[in-house]
Amino acid sequence: MTLKELKQQLLALSPSEKVQAIQLLAQSLGSNWQGIEKTPRVCGGEARIAKTRIPIWVLVEARRLGYSDADLLMSYPTITATDLANAWIYAEANPDEIELAIECNEVA
Repeated sequence: MTLKELKQQLLALSPSEKVQAIQLLAQSLGSNWQGIEKTPRVCGGEARIAKTRIPIWVLVEARRLGYSDADLLMSYPTITATDLANAWIYAEANPDEIELAIECNEVA
């Protein structure tokens, strides 16, 4: 994809999608993902919602099984809609990592 093509697609996004795109780009410049933590020996070092033990892959798998964001917020009352938005952005930016985590945990 060329920068010109990307520009056209970016301009076609809704305002909220543009915010998510900006956040994704900013976060991709460094390893610091807002609201996402990786700590050795906590949840196997997997990416998780900050200050929780809720791995991103668990949320992605739940979404695939049909859980809505509202369902997830009810099931995990310690997280917020912003936490979920950060999780979805992280998962979209790191699909191979999330898929591997899901596969590893299906076998376990």
